[in-house]
Amino acid sequence: MKKLVILSGAGISAESGIQTFRDADGLWEGHDVMAVASPQGWRDDQELVLEFYNQRRQQALTAEPNLGHQIIAELEQSFETTVITQNVDALHEEAGSSRVIHLHGELFKSQSTAHPELVYPMSGWELKTGDLCELGSQLRPFIVWFGEEVPLLKQAITEVLSADIFVVIGTSLQVYPAASLIQYVKPSAPKYIIDPNIPDVAMQAGLHLIAKGGGSGMTELREILLGGHSLFV
Repeated sequence: MKKLVILSGAGISAESGIQTFRDADGLWEGHDVMAVASPQGWRDDQELVLEFYNQRRQQALTAEPNLGHQIIAELEQSFETTVITQNVDALHEEAGSSRVIHLHGELFKSQSTAHPELVYPMSGWELKTGDLCELGSQLRPFIVWFGEEVPLLKQAITEVLSADIFVVIGTSLQVYPAASLIQYVKPSAPKYIIDPNIPDVAMQAGLHLIAKGGGSGMTELREILLGGHSLFV
């Protein structure tokens, strides 16, 4: 069974109603993204950051996986599939994907501010000042903010290095280090980029561009991979 590795970004969840900030001058729900997604933002206004992610959780609770998520999950029947996602929602898992690496953290988990290895599942949507870890430190969102190290990057690179097929969907390839993953794909592996606004990438052998959204783009890719038009199945 061939190994399929998919890097997904905010664009795939947009069709489920999860808002992105890449097309809005860096604003996210009216906030400068650095004010709500950086260590400095946390230091400057903890209450704002907590409320921002509380709103994101409320929004995520009403979202459902879309066709793009569903097709990715279905491809596990034909490929050894790993999803590396920049998204913090759980829509890939809800669609049925069984191997998902969350590069930027997970929305429905909290993390100790004193001991980052202490991570807790959240039973609801609200995280407040005064919610403490078992050692008495304030809990923060379990999110990898801008300027922080990406703990699962090495694991993601290992997956990409062994990919037989690599897919990028719904990401502008502007956020590093996630954007660098495409550089680790072996030359013999075909690479597909799916996005209505194809990011600026250097053309190379084996690179295929599908200028469509998540659902329609994954529908086309499924036909390519499973419809008898691929040499890689």
